[in-house]
Amino acid sequence: MIRQINVGGVPIGGAPVVIQSMLNTKTTDVAGSLEQIRRLKAAGCQIARLAVPNMEAARSFAEICAESELPLVADIHFDYKLAIAAAEGGAAKIRINPGNIGGEDRVKAVVDVCRDKHIPIRIGVNGGSLEKDLLEKYGHPTAEALVESAFSHLELLEKFGFYDTCVSMKSSTVPTMVAACRLFRQKCDYPLHIGVTETGPVRMGMIKSAMGIGSLLMDGIGDTIRVSLTDDPVAEVYAAKDILKAAGLRKEGVNIISCPTCGRTRIDLIGLVNQVDEALKDCQKPITVAVMGCVVNGPGEAREADIGIAGGDGWGMIFEKGEQVEKLPYDELLPALLRRIEKM
Repeated sequence: MIRQINVGGVPIGGAPVVIQSMLNTKTTDVAGSLEQIRRLKAAGCQIARLAVPNMEAARSFAEICAESELPLVADIHFDYKLAIAAAEGGAAKIRINPGNIGGEDRVKAVVDVCRDKHIPIRIGVNGGSLEKDLLEKYGHPTAEALVESAFSHLELLEKFGFYDTCVSMKSSTVPTMVAACRLFRQKCDYPLHIGVTETGPVRMGMIKSAMGIGSLLMDGIGDTIRVSLTDDPVAEVYAAKDILKAAGLRKEGVNIISCPTCGRTRIDLIGLVNQVDEALKDCQKPITVAVMGCVVNGPGEAREADIGIAGGDGWGMIFEKGEQVEKLPYDELLPALLRRIEKM
């Protein structure tokens, strides 16, 4: 049984997997940050994280918390006073690495405030900032080193009677992150925040995240996820939703299937698929939509789809559950498809 924490009303652990993202605005830009939070929520984000690098940012963080439409996590490094200020400013969760904010007395000061205000703490272990003694022991950031770091931090928080905690062990190396999370889950029931860090350009970032997060989710591991992309944070949310849908863990939203094109294709299938994807990206109906390039085999191959289109030479058809329901000129296919989906 996985423990559960509550982040501003959003349960993590023993509940459906929660989608997170991190703002890339400057926290001192209150208006810009709030606008990005609104966009993240509209895309399906449930929790947002902000960097709090200095006291000016901590003051702005409090202003943002007062108007935010999402629970906010304060991302803290090095200065325990910033964690305390963020907690007092309305943070729904504090993300710290206890190893880089000073001695035990400083960690205890953060814990005391979080306990009093019922604010969970995320222990964030990262392969790029492991303790020197662990690097010397293991030689490099291995899965075992990440897990040992996480347990040492958990033990410190437990020493001060704090158990309202979740853990992340991130690495830019997918097998290392996956192995660390599997090893941790074998030994511990604290909720896990999973994700691959520093994934690189968007194409590789999507692949690495799908591999790392997806493999863990298929094992039943992971309570909240963040897809890290060098892109607009909203893209992270859409990617997270797609990973959850592919893993069978989320039914909301359209599942698009399409053929890879071949010599029988007589339409701009790639362009059409992209148009359908864009038009339906915010649709929350739990339906499967097929976009096929061949009227000969398309409807049959996609008979399990709720609705779909298949294109011919200048014309095409709309089909539902494999049966043709409408035949139209090619340029009328997409509008007709969207009208039918609107009525579903």
